[in-house]
Amino acid sequence: MELLFDEEKMPDAEVIAKMYDAAIRCMEYANVGDDQVEISLSLVSPEEIRQLNKDYRGVDAVTDVLSFPQYTDFDDLPEGEPVELGDVIICEERAHEQAKEFGHSYDRELLYLFTHSVFHLLGYDHMQEEEKAKMREAEETVLSAMGLERK
Repeated sequence: MELLFDEEKMPDAEVIAKMYDAAIRCMEYANVGDDQVEISLSLVSPEEIRQLNKDYRGVDAVTDVLSFPQYTDFDDLPEGEPVELGDVIICEERAHEQAKEFGHSYDRELLYLFTHSVFHLLGYDHMQEEEKAKMREAEETVLSAMGLERK
């Protein structure tokens, strides 16, 4: 497992360690091997995520996180070489706002958004109620195992 960070804006070492833990737990939950998986993470401003959201989703609004998966079928993953699972883009300002709104720490919110996004990279979605319930269960399973359950 390799997490690739934009070196201009990186979380602190403790949060990075928890992100590795969360990503590995997500892979285990989804029954996807993590040996040679790479995920890139960028922390961006509201302006940057708004532009990305507009360009790639046609939604001209700030959002908290965007996920850009590289694969839709995990049976097609190349073997014996690094697999770029996809990109995670998190809006730092929205993460701070949501942490305050939900009454938990910024680190917990950042880890939630990261976990949510990794599940998107793994093919989970929340467009339909049934899919949403499965994704929420997966997220809460991972975060609870890390001692980061919702308060």
